[in-house]
Amino acid sequence: MYIKNTMLAAMLAAAATLNATEPVDSIADDGEDFAASGIDLAAVTVTATRTPKLLMDAPIVTRLITSSDIKRTDATNIGDLLQSELPGIEFSFSMNQQTSLNMTGFGGNSVLFLVDGERQAGETLDNVDYNRLNLTNVDRVEIVKGASSSLYGSNAVGGVVNIISAEPTKPWELNLNGRYGDHNSQRYGGQLGFKQGKVTSVTTAQFVKSDPIELKTSVSEGGDYSEVYGHHSWNLKERLVYRPIDGLALTGRAGYFFRQRDASADAHDRYRDFTGGLRGVYEWKKSSAELSYGYDQYDKSDYYTTTRLDIRDYSNVQHTVAGRYSTELPASVGLTVGGDFMRDYLMSYQFEDGRSYHQYTADAYAQADWDVTKHFNLIGGLRYDYFSESKADHMTAKLGAMYKMRPMTFRASYAGGFRAPTLKEMYMNFNMANIFMIYGNPDLKSETSNNFSLSAEYSRGNYNITAIGFYNLVDDHITTVWNQALGGQQYVNTPKMRIGGIEMNAYARWRCGVGARVSYVYTNEHVSKGSPTVSSTRPHSATVRLNYGKEWRRYGFDVSLHGRILSAVDVDEFTSVTNYEDTERVHYPGYTMWKLNLSQTVLDGININLTVDNLFNYRPHYYYSSSPTTTGTSLSVGLSIDVDKLTRL
Repeated sequence: MYIKNTMLAAMLAAAATLNATEPVDSIADDGEDFAASGIDLAAVTVTATRTPKLLMDAPIVTRLITSSDIKRTDATNIGDLLQSELPGIEFSFSMNQQTSLNMTGFGGNSVLFLVDGERQAGETLDNVDYNRLNLTNVDRVEIVKGASSSLYGSNAVGGVVNIISAEPTKPWELNLNGRYGDHNSQRYGGQLGFKQGKVTSVTTAQFVKSDPIELKTSVSEGGDYSEVYGHHSWNLKERLVYRPIDGLALTGRAGYFFRQRDASADAHDRYRDFTGGLRGVYEWKKSSAELSYGYDQYDKSDYYTTTRLDIRDYSNVQHTVAGRYSTELPASVGLTVGGDFMRDYLMSYQFEDGRSYHQYTADAYAQADWDVTKHFNLIGGLRYDYFSESKADHMTAKLGAMYKMRPMTFRASYAGGFRAPTLKEMYMNFNMANIFMIYGNPDLKSETSNNFSLSAEYSRGNYNITAIGFYNLVDDHITTVWNQALGGQQYVNTPKMRIGGIEMNAYARWRCGVGARVSYVYTNEHVSKGSPTVSSTRPHSATVRLNYGKEWRRYGFDVSLHGRILSAVDVDEFTSVTNYEDTERVHYPGYTMWKLNLSQTVLDGININLTVDNLFNYRPHYYYSSSPTTTGTSLSVGLSIDVDKLTRL
């Protein structure tokens, strides 16, 4: 529901500055004390409802990763962070060492990644370029698992990950940072921000590189690969906010990303992204209105070292216009309505003769958020989407209920999901290394899903425990199968999939500085017999974090131990490119990875990070797609300097 009054708005603004190491004793609701001493229930979240709500009041279960959590993991990009903080998420290799996501049974094309609510253009083997999503100037990351198509449309079948930027709070801020580790891995960055009168600005730059990693086994010895390609990347961003009058904020953003992957001595893969946008938000009384335009162009090219030719063979360009209006109606009902219009253009080497296609998409959505009583909340939403090229349209619904009986909170929800066929899936005509062809299918139906979720949360004092049960019914899943008539693979809709499981999260934080978090997910992915889809989801996974920190006047430290535990999985792998029924059972072992991080702050402005990754020196017997690309225990050291803080001493 939209913010009810100026007092609550002030509370939300204050809560947004809290992090996971600060007590929240000052936050109360109806005279009840929900001090969680380091559990961020008082933080503000926007992804689950598209309007600001305290995390404790969000009717849809939302996981929040704060800036303090990011600092503890010392992560470079979103993949590093999510694997460290969340169970049930695995980033692995697909063909040619391209990164592929599995989030509790859903692949990368079913999980929507946003930056400040904006979609990302470009994909490789059904995944966006996760290297684009670095963690410079990030205030928090919000994760909503389960179908979210009633608010976000296509690609939100399995969930939404929203990376939310921070705004400067001081007249000027300057941070310089760097990190060096094994395999000549380097990361250097800088961030300049200022807040002067009605204008705030943040400029960020980051450079990342790593040499090739030679692995201990070869392909001939049974592994899938023996070397991880070297790479380097640049990421530049500017975010400017102007507030000409009270209640009105105008935001402009621009960014450039470049990444080179050294796949061979003669040819390098290059990836570029140009992004920009304008957004205006006006708030008055109990209402707000938003209008935005976004541009995103993601290109791929092949750079040949001998001829120095850089040939572009892929370009995805998206122009998006969006509008949203929120208000509070009588009887404590919050109403949000909005719509989006996008032109999607794709030129690809995977199309016949390098052709290009484009389509228009349009949608409209509405959501009502009703506080029936101070303890009981109902939320419902409906969205209509239309895709011009596939002539696909779909109506998606959501219904959720939350009942608070402190210290318990119970949530139940139903959410529909859908994913329209992409231009690639409709028109692909690609020769796969002269082995076989892959053909698109203009007659594809949209994927649909029905997601059911039930959760119970206990929160009192220093403790927070959440248990979640989920069940997904997925129909018309899109994948490739062998087509005898075409003599190649073709995209088709497949039989039903069923994905269910349970998730448990336990948090504790004490005022002595000790904190702990344990999270566990069990996932059962059922694929119909005879389906061309095979399961590769590990049934059990868990993450563990133990940390201890103290602060004095000019010195502070935080030592944290992160653990990631994954069970073994038996995978049915295809053994023939001409018959999807020819499979063999392959056993992939489970493993655990532990990381120890020591962060020290000196003089309030100098932060030193020491990290020991793979603490217990785990090494796979051979390297396969979903094994960690580690050669054993590795060390890294990082230095971050807040220049503005040092000048104020």
